[in-house]
Amino acid sequence: MPLALSTSWNAYRYNDARSLLFEIKQLGFSNIELSFNLTAQMVDEIFSLVKELSLKIISLHNYCPIPEGFSRKEALPDCYSISSLNPKERKLAIKYTKRSIDTANALGTKAVVLHCGRVEMQDKTRELIGLYDRGDRETPEFEEIRTKFINERAGLAKPFLENSLSSIRELSKYAKEKGIFLAVENRFYYREIPNFEEIGIILEKFKGSNVFYWHDTGHARVMENLGLAKDEDYLKAYSRDLLGIHLHNIIGCLDHQAPINGELNFKEIKPYLQKETLKVIEAHYPATAVDIQKSRKFLEGIFDGII
Repeated sequence: MPLALSTSWNAYRYNDARSLLFEIKQLGFSNIELSFNLTAQMVDEIFSLVKELSLKIISLHNYCPIPEGFSRKEALPDCYSISSLNPKERKLAIKYTKRSIDTANALGTKAVVLHCGRVEMQDKTRELIGLYDRGDRETPEFEEIRTKFINERAGLAKPFLENSLSSIRELSKYAKEKGIFLAVENRFYYREIPNFEEIGIILEKFKGSNVFYWHDTGHARVMENLGLAKDEDYLKAYSRDLLGIHLHNIIGCLDHQAPINGELNFKEIKPYLQKETLKVIEAHYPATAVDIQKSRKFLEGIFDGII
């Protein structure tokens, strides 16, 4: 499967789909992932542009298009949480995820990347990152915050995880009718669902179904840098259920760097990938067009034989 580029790289620079897709096409990409920051009007435009520009949409990131009532900056994948204990919010989360599934079906796309909600609690991830950035990773202060964060989350998580599982069950059934695969992504913020162990719970619950794992390289390294999980353990444990991967690099805990810039060794990832694995570069601003082109060549050299 050739490398794809996520529209998260340039989506905020355009209000029309033609300019957005044309720029990606000019960089030599024919495979694209539609990110979660696209309006309904932009998505409607994409339907006609895909054929015209000879592009293939290989995956969608929920929510796509964004839900009504949100600006593009506000419409993050967790603007509605599928784990919410508020029935109205969870109903809306399911409604708009089903709309993403419908969009994928209409575009001939087989994969929708999911965030699975969160445990409603004060998140300490950014506080830990601040200490990490100051070189205080090995201090008693860092360890105290990390340990309390882990324990508090563990004590609160059960009803939120149960709601995530219930939502995924409904969404899986709906997606199956449309011939769509759902891919559960590992997360950046530790209060989010799923953490490392919860990925295994979800995959076991839906074993043999259309629910798979989506690996994010930067998120996994953030968890390792903060002492919350081991980077490579994600792929060691879950590569058998791997549908796709977001490829971006990281500097400290600053992720979504172009793959050519940062500390990750992508050669370590290659053994876990197959030809059919969906491989998406998910670099964000300030990665330049040159960075993206160099990253593509860089990854093609590493993944030779499986793209």
